[in-house]
Amino acid sequence: MAIQTIGVVGCGLMGSGIVEVLAKNNYDVIVREVSDEFLQKGLARVDASLQKAVDRNKLSAETKQTVLSHIRGAVALEDLAPCDYVIEAAIEKLDLKKDIFARLDGITRPEVILASNSSSLSIAAIAAMTKRPDKVLGMHFFNPVPVMELVEIVRSFLTSDETLATSRALGEALGKKIIVAKDYPGFIVNALFIPYQLDAIRFYQNGMASREDIDLGMHLGMNHPMGPLTLADFVGLDTILFVADEMYAETKDPKYAAPPLLRRMVAAGHLGRKSGKGFYDYEK
Repeated sequence: MAIQTIGVVGCGLMGSGIVEVLAKNNYDVIVREVSDEFLQKGLARVDASLQKAVDRNKLSAETKQTVLSHIRGAVALEDLAPCDYVIEAAIEKLDLKKDIFARLDGITRPEVILASNSSSLSIAAIAAMTKRPDKVLGMHFFNPVPVMELVEIVRSFLTSDETLATSRALGEALGKKIIVAKDYPGFIVNALFIPYQLDAIRFYQNGMASREDIDLGMHLGMNHPMGPLTLADFVGLDTILFVADEMYAETKDPKYAAPPLLRRMVAAGHLGRKSGKGFYDYEK
């Protein structure tokens, strides 16, 4: 089946990035948000990202307008009915995703693949809400989507070979490198990343070293682009806590148990860069 029109459910930080990448690659995109207010904020984020590329001479003003012409906004999920492929990028709540997929199953054509951008939740549990579980899989993009090269495809035991092959081809058409993971909590990246982050927070919580020395040690000692506490602030401490809690709830593995410091920082609203304060102060 030829894919030309792709639906995106959610136009937040991840959804808007996915929309931008799809439109840049000449796909027609219908992006749905729950309200016109959220939709306009998301579309403005796409416009600002494209304008930044124009200002840096990486994109012409004409190309920007062409990209924007491929994007149409909607507030009704039913508007995704014409889509040839759908990517869900709603917030990371399993019940919400289940509801979205159950509704998409009745709205879209039976042959349409339904993909979730979930970073840790069970793809099989989501797929079970549809009459086409063989056509459901994970398409996990990374933030910022226009910059990050990776897409993690997550195949549940219900996902067909054809669905996997079609989705791999789509990811490669977007210029992404593809890895394929089994439907295990956290998949590949977060299953390895979350314990690393939590260990770094425990080190700091227990006074093993200063935040600067922890970060500098991993930055220079392991040649990482940034240290784990700086990275935690970038990702969002609330996001890390949520993913860790979901993974611990499913596996009961202590390596996914969040340290008390992380939980208290999130409760205090110290979420990292997006709130202005995390392990470091970004308000200065």
